[in-house]
Amino acid sequence: MSKYLTAALYKFISLPDYKSLQAPVLDACLSNNIKGTLLLAEEGINGTIAGLPEDIHNLLHFLRSDAIFENRFADLEHKESFASKHPFYRMKVKLKKEIVTLGVPGVSPTKKVGTYVKPEDWNALISDPNVILIDTRNDYEVDIGTFKGAIDPKTTTFREFPKYVTEHFDKTKHKKVAMFCTGGIRCEKASSYMMDQGFEEVYHLQGGILKYLEAVPETQSMWEGECFVFDQRVAVKHNLEVGEFDQCYACRHPLSPAELQGPQYMAGISCPYCHDKISEDKRARLTERQKQVILAKQRGETHIGEKQKK
Repeated sequence: MSKYLTAALYKFISLPDYKSLQAPVLDACLSNNIKGTLLLAEEGINGTIAGLPEDIHNLLHFLRSDAIFENRFADLEHKESFASKHPFYRMKVKLKKEIVTLGVPGVSPTKKVGTYVKPEDWNALISDPNVILIDTRNDYEVDIGTFKGAIDPKTTTFREFPKYVTEHFDKTKHKKVAMFCTGGIRCEKASSYMMDQGFEEVYHLQGGILKYLEAVPETQSMWEGECFVFDQRVAVKHNLEVGEFDQCYACRHPLSPAELQGPQYMAGISCPYCHDKISEDKRARLTERQKQVILAKQRGETHIGEKQKK
């Protein structure tokens, strides 16, 4: 039975007083027994939280209506999914320079942004042969799923995206550009950046992959694989059901069921993507940690930090 509600949310909005909002937001989360992470910056709010449905809805009501926010989050949107176990261990509200780090001063969707495309209209757009489709997520996310025909920039952080655009795209040749990401926030900022660079016809998937998987029937879907998420579910499928992938504790790379059965996978220690890259010191620490996880399980306890997928 799915007991916990996960809410992914973000909004680009001017928050010059974001530092003073940290304490009341954290207090509201804790009083509602909510766990997860929220980021606050001068450009807005971003994060994923989970808890009992009533508690999550109480917090969302607080964000949308409390006087301290001056109606700036009145139209805050969120995406929901459910899990049988809590996907987070603790609650954190962090202050950041950016709610999604591009590292280019001045880029802001509140000033300039591409055209939002609803999930229901996305297939038609990306089926246009004149459209260049870009996956703005990191390489390990793209590895387990993406839209058919999408370009993978093979970035390890979003900060690398501007360099990729400079080296691979030309505003005089690439007239129509469409982008997507997990929840919509990264491609929203990427679209703002590309418009600043002179690209005129820029589109992005409203609500991201998660909204697409929720709204578009699987029989009509152009999505291939699963979608990586940044919590203990690791990945989701259509209708936002928990996927089949797990995750390496050492390097955080998502792992398929076949990779989990491979000779290079050692639970809690290494996987095919990092087995030959881990230092002996780190391997020893991971081995000791895994030993403690096993001992805790034998005692009927949960080791702090142990994965609780599904």
